[in-house]
Parts: sequence; C-alpha cells; structure tokens
Amino acid sequence: MDAPVTNLSVSGLDIDLREAICCLTEALNLVGVDERQHGERVACMATETARRLGWQGEALSDLLHAGLLHDCGVSSTRVHARLVSELDWDGSERHCKIGAAYLGSFRPLAHLAPVIRWHHSHWSVLSANTDVDEKIALMSNLIYLVDRADALLAQYRRGGDPAPFDRIRDKLASLSGAFFAPSLVDAFLECSRGEAFWLALEPLDVAEYVFHFDNPGAPRIESRRDLHDLASLFAHIVDAKSPYTYEHSRGVARLASRLAQLDGLSDERVCQVEIAGLLHDLGKLGVPDEILESSAPLDHDSRAIMHRHSYDTFRILHRIRGMEEIAGWAGCHHETLIGDGYPFQYEASRLPREARIIAVADVFQALAQDRPYRKGMSPQDVLSLLVKMRDDGKLDGEVVALVAGDLQACYEAAMPKEGNGLPWGGAE
Repeated sequence: MDAPVTNLSVSGLDIDLREAICCLTEALNLVGVDERQHGERVACMATETARRLGWQGEALSDLLHAGLLHDCGVSSTRVHARLVSELDWDGSERHCKIGAAYLGSFRPLAHLAPVIRWHHSHWSVLSANTDVDEKIALMSNLIYLVDRADALLAQYRRGGDPAPFDRIRDKLASLSGAFFAPSLVDAFLECSRGEAFWLALEPLDVAEYVFHFDNPGAPRIESRRDLHDLASLFAHIVDAKSPYTYEHSRGVARLASRLAQLDGLSDERVCQVEIAGLLHDLGKLGVPDEILESSAPLDHDSRAIMHRHSYDTFRILHRIRGMEEIAGWAGCHHETLIGDGYPFQYEASRLPREARIIAVADVFQALAQDRPYRKGMSPQDVLSLLVKMRDDGKLDGEVVALVAGDLQACYEAAMPKEGNGLPWGGAE
C-alpha cells in the first residue's frame, strides 16, 4: 500500500467519533501481539448479553465503546499476556485506574471512565460500594464477565481444546454472586448457549459486527481541542510502554509544533503537525517489550518487527476519514531524503515539509532522551548528529537549520516534562 502524503485537500475538522474509536482500537490490539481483537470480542459479547437484558440505544453504544477501549490502560505486552492467561491476579486493577485516567482526560468519552475503573472488580465488592452508581457497576461488571470469558477461551484453546464453550460457561456460572452479578451471568448463559455465539467471535465476524453496530446520534469530533486530547490519550498509552519511551511522543509533538511555527506554517498546519507528532509511534504498541527495551543491537528479525511500527501507524490512522494527511506524515517519520528509509522508501519528492519536520523532531527527541543502550545527549551533541544526517542526505537541511537557530528552546521542548518514569508509580 502506498501512503498518499502529497496533494491532499485540507477540509474542516469533522471526524466520526465511532470511526476513530474503532480504528484506534486496532492500535490497542497490537499490544496482544499473537492475541488480537480482544477488545472487539469483549464488545460483541457484552452488547449481545446486554440486549438479552433489554438494554437499548445510548446504553448499548456506551457499552460497545467501553468494551472496545476497556484495556486502554495496558501498553505492556507482558501485562497483556497475564490478562489473557490468568483468570484473576493481584495487581490487575492497576490498568483499570490508568485507563480511567486516560478516558477521563477526553471529554467525549469521559463519562465512560468509571466503567473502565471498575471493570476488574469482583461483584461482591463492587455491589457494596455505595460510591459507584448501579448502572456503572452493572456495565463494568458485564465487561469483566465477558473479558474473563475471552481470557478463558484463549487459555483453553492454547491447551488444545478447540471448542471449550461448555467449560467456560460452567466456570463463569461457578463465580456467580462472587465475581459477577447473578443477573449478568444468567443473561450470558442464555446468550452463549448456542455454538453460533462463539463462532461469531471469529476475526471477520467481530470486525463486521462492530462496523455495522448502531451509532445513535453519530457523535463527531469537531474541535481541535477534542482531537488533540484524543491524540494525547493515545500518546500516553504508547509512551507508557517503557520508562525509555515515556513522554517521547509528546516531546516529538512539542518540538514538531515549535519547528512548524518557526517554519511559518499556518496555525491549522501547526496543529495538524502536533497531532501527527503525538500519534507517530502508534504502531509501536505492537513491538514486544523485550525488543523495545533491548540494550543489545537488534538482530534481523527484531529489526523487522521494529521497522513495521511506522507502517502500522499509517495503516491505522489512514482509515480515519479526515486524518489521511496526518496519517501520511506520521507514517513517514523514518523515511529519508535519499530513499533508504522505511516503510515506503520514498525519496525527497514524496516527502512534504510536515513529514520532514516530524522526522527531525523524532530523531532529536530520541537522541536527547535516555535509552537502554546509552544516556541522553546534550543539545550540542544532538545537533552535531542532526548535521551529519543532513550531510548524509537523511534529513532536511532547512529543518535542521531551524533547530540550529533555536537549539536550547528545541531541547527544552523535546525533553520530558513529567519526569523519567511511568505514571502512577512505575511499571506493572
């Protein structure tokens, strides 16, 4: 597939919120590496169970969105592996708190933050918590119920059982009243009685289900602030994969925005460049933790996995209508002017100014920040390497000149603002 990064029209901001949620759910799927579409299966099972209970309209739509995004607090491939391989474990609630904080920062979905917060809480505890609204409690617990159904499905299939449906139903029934609300368990058992319920969880079926799900009110993202907040939310998720990437996306975005301003781009263009900077590493969610944190040179296979992240960024963002141009710039942040970059190997004529700015900002921030294999570099040392890459034909000379003329301010824009560590008390 070719990235259409040039000659795209710029229209007023009008993005379908459901479309953005569905496409960005694909980014969360990458964390699963070999266990994809967990969010979609949870959303499908939850909404079908809720229909049996008589839920309608916005309640169903909210449940779908919460199901798709319920694991937005998980960036680590190691943590994801535990979530799909163990029924219950100490510490599982931490990603709920993180996910709730993320969603709470995005106005159009902030009302779902409490649902995410409690989606690993046992019903015996949750139902006694007078601070949690009953509707929120039921929605959270329903997501927990089907989330564990999907985890059990993965576990049993790995154990060699191709159709463990009755085993799953029996296990969840045994937890009624303790882990899960009895009314939810009863409705789930009714829904899942037939084999078709489970067969409909195949990849093409769940994708089709989510795509055609009723969208009451068809909510839109129409303000720059909301789009920026959504991009920031996903930048947090990506950067939280490792202490060595913490604040990387936001540092790239701040620096790219500054360079775009220095370059005289319009306010609209500066805003778009900043959003592309926030989202440029979205595909890195699919890079296993051990590769991202390796202190040794990567072998051929590991480099191939690392290299595909920029293509995954482009692929996911390009599906959101209204963000095609941003997708192109973000997906090209590892291209070079002499055509030996990745993933498209474009030459200079295919790379617009905005993509070149993001490429320089990405290199600058990565060099300035600590990495597993070296300490962060000083501003002057960073500039020296940028100049060398310019001389080698890798980076745009005019953009590098903007850095040279504003070096200290560029360094301050690129560096982390919240400390070098993961939010909420360190790694899981």
